Amino acid sequence: MLPFRSEIRNSPSQQTIKIFLTDKSLDGKIKKHLEHFKEIESIEIRESIGQNRADENITVFLKDDVDINRMKTSIDSSLWWYFEKDVVDE
Repeated sequence: MLPFRSEIRNSPSQQTIKIFLTDKSLDGKIKKHLEHFKEIESIEIRESIGQNRADENITVFLKDDVDINRMKTSIDSSLWWYFEKDVVDE
């Protein structure tokens, strides 16, 4: 099973990137890990509503004029690095 999945979501106010973790106990650590991106306006841990398989998600709000597709790729790469490092460190 993959450690996470991410999706671009469109909302009336702004686009967001939602990250769903397999292990929700890591939500706080991943939120802190993502705070180094200067393109991110804010990050929230939210309860998932709807047909998602996770109870919670990490919602990433980007600053204006940031390319959401590029940021999703950067975030995904950073998270793969994080989980690979975590597995090696165990």
